[in-house]
Amino acid sequence: MFAFLANPARFMVFSAWAAPVLFAGALILFAAGAPWALFYSPADYQMGETVRIMYVHVPAAWWSMGAYAFMAGASFVGLVWRHVLADVAARAAAPVGAVFAAVCLVTGSLWGAPTWGTWWEWDGRMTSMLVLFVTYLGYIALWSSIEDEEKAARLAAILCLVGAINLPIVKFSVDWWSTLHQPASIMRSGGSAISGEMLGPLLTLGGAYLLLFGALTLMNMRSAIYRRRVNSAELKKARQ
Repeated sequence: MFAFLANPARFMVFSAWAAPVLFAGALILFAAGAPWALFYSPADYQMGETVRIMYVHVPAAWWSMGAYAFMAGASFVGLVWRHVLADVAARAAAPVGAVFAAVCLVTGSLWGAPTWGTWWEWDGRMTSMLVLFVTYLGYIALWSSIEDEEKAARLAAILCLVGAINLPIVKFSVDWWSTLHQPASIMRSGGSAISGEMLGPLLTLGGAYLLLFGALTLMNMRSAIYRRRVNSAELKKARQ
């Protein structure tokens, strides 16, 4: 599958229908999950209605990390096998992941103020998530600051792989250090600690975020490939 899509021509054919399908799927899941989360799931017995921020915050946290893991995988492929489409994929995913990380940080502060009595705390989870967001910005800035795309791809891939060290820190920070955040509530031994009434809309919106990430990344990749084709055509024309 991956070898098949590694050909840019085949990728363009695939993404021409895959991107709108993923985007439509994301809209359907958002349309189902948002009212479920806002109006039909119960309030938390301790946090009250504030818990509804979870339905925006948690999927954003999941897929800001998932997007970065995707970038790290693509960067590794691009760095080792020098595959241009892998570099394009990593670069295309970065702005989507950065927005998810920003949403996670902002909603986390909005959730923390009434719940913990503070907008920000330099604990392991918040600090490592901030580092993830800054790494996203650094990666995007590095690509934009170097005109030679091959050189930019190599340096950005190295930065991305070094930054991937932060992913397990984000994930396990609540276990390694004292933090305001609660420990893992869903993927843990003994099963989920969240009631099914809350877990249903949370997973639905998590799926919506995932499909949105896929759709936007494919769209960004298509734009990048079109841009490369135009630049190549202009360069070829200039040489004639």
